[in-house]
Amino acid sequence: MSELSPGASRSSANSQLLKGVLFAAIGLLLFAGMDSITKYLTHHYNVPFVVAWRYLVHFGLMVLILAPKGSAPLLHANRRGLVIVRSFALVVSSISVGMALHRMPQADTTAITFLAPMLVALLAFPVLGERIGLLGWAAALMGFCGVLLIARPGSGLDGVGIFFALLAAAANAVYQLLSRLLATTEKAVSMLFYTALVGSLVFGLALPWTWESDVPSMLEYVLFVAMGAAGGLGHYFFTLAYRYAPASVLGPIIYLQLLWAALLGWLVFGTTPDHLSSIGMLIIAASGLMIALKSSAKRKAGTGD
Repeated sequence: MSELSPGASRSSANSQLLKGVLFAAIGLLLFAGMDSITKYLTHHYNVPFVVAWRYLVHFGLMVLILAPKGSAPLLHANRRGLVIVRSFALVVSSISVGMALHRMPQADTTAITFLAPMLVALLAFPVLGERIGLLGWAAALMGFCGVLLIARPGSGLDGVGIFFALLAAAANAVYQLLSRLLATTEKAVSMLFYTALVGSLVFGLALPWTWESDVPSMLEYVLFVAMGAAGGLGHYFFTLAYRYAPASVLGPIIYLQLLWAALLGWLVFGTTPDHLSSIGMLIIAASGLMIALKSSAKRKAGTGD
């Protein structure tokens, strides 16, 4: 058998990277779509009821698709306690995002929740022993300034909505930190299953107090299922992306969700950020890119690539 030429090998590598970027972009579009459906449904139903549907559908799909292959891989966890804490962090983030979307435009909510990478960078040293450096501190300060432009007095945004968006960012930062901490010992499918299981238990137990008496229309039933499917498939595609492209490539791609959120907010709800809010979103994206590129440079220096 003849060996691949350097040109063919390079072409194959580029093809793999492109596939990874494409899967990540699809996953982020699904997340933005899930947020749009959540926002629409929270104007007709209470937020815990809507989020319960998301987790129950997500959990049901995982059981339907993966349980026939055996439940042992799904339930196995080397550090189950931390896996469950990570799942609770996502539960808090989900309900907080739902509350924020109910009160604010989708693009502004998404932008504020994107403070999470900056919080991860700030907490990485005390939690993971990773030094942030001068560039990291500058990026975190930029991100904070971006949020101030979005949530400034006179912006017209709901104060309670801003609070819930900030709470979602904090909970998401805990979720991301634990994801990084557990990545070396836990399987992705197991962690995904536990997030669906814990969310279903929490919101399922709360259903008797949050159940809506109004019977959903056929369209709303479809939207409830689509919301849960979009969340589950979004996580699946984003996890799949890491099989084809390294984190150093995919890290900056995550800010594509800001674009999807702004686009869907305009198409579905007819809302567009004002000029200062748009500048704030760009600053948050730029600060996140600085952190992602800094992490990428550090990994390459460490591996000698």
